[in-house]
Amino acid sequence: MPADLLLLVVGAAVAGLVQGLSGFAFSMVAMSFWAWGLDPKLASVMAVFGSLSGQVVAAVSTGRRFRVDAIGPYLAGGLIGIPVGVFVLPCLNPDAFKLGLGLVLVIWCPLMLASSRLPAITAGGRIADGLAGAAGGFMGGIGGLTGVIPTLWSTLRGLEKEHQRAIIQSFNLVTLSVTMLVYLATGLVSKEMLPLLPVVFLALLFPVLLGIRLYSRLSQVMFRKMVLVVLMLSGVAMLMALR
Repeated sequence: MPADLLLLVVGAAVAGLVQGLSGFAFSMVAMSFWAWGLDPKLASVMAVFGSLSGQVVAAVSTGRRFRVDAIGPYLAGGLIGIPVGVFVLPCLNPDAFKLGLGLVLVIWCPLMLASSRLPAITAGGRIADGLAGAAGGFMGGIGGLTGVIPTLWSTLRGLEKEHQRAIIQSFNLVTLSVTMLVYLATGLVSKEMLPLLPVVFLALLFPVLLGIRLYSRLSQVMFRKMVLVVLMLSGVAMLMALR
């Protein structure tokens, strides 16, 4: 198996397990692998497709309800941010891409670890939720990272675990679907990429299902901390790899 294909499969499998367990973070985990050897455009397309596939599998497997009422502000902002991110994607430099993703991992993960000790934020209302959604849409447009900012923001809001997971899953399903459609419409998904889509799906399918099964048995708090530490270390390694 070629090294690039092996990297693609391993990244998708590990990311699928994390997404099944945590409900988010497929793109961040996958990118921490793929940024080492895949072209940023290819990695971005595979991240969006893999994230969307994992969310669909999770939604079907768990039967979680679609939270239309709760995601309204997030979704409105997200639909604005997606085309901006897609517009920026073709201009990305590989090293700048690694730098940006590494900084996101190194900054975001400690914030998420500390968020449990921070007081809940009640200011800003639906406008603040919309801005968080716009940031999620923008990051989704450049690589399927739709859940990063909305997850952090909803955590800082002090939402109950299951409520938060339902919101983020619903938001991700919609924004990732729109992002994938935009990728297809703008030609970002090339003919050479098409055979890799089923490879990513098959690589993540069973890990996602396994993660969902383990999620019901393990402490969400402890696993969340472990995932964030691993992601943070991945970001540090990515920054150290810059030329």
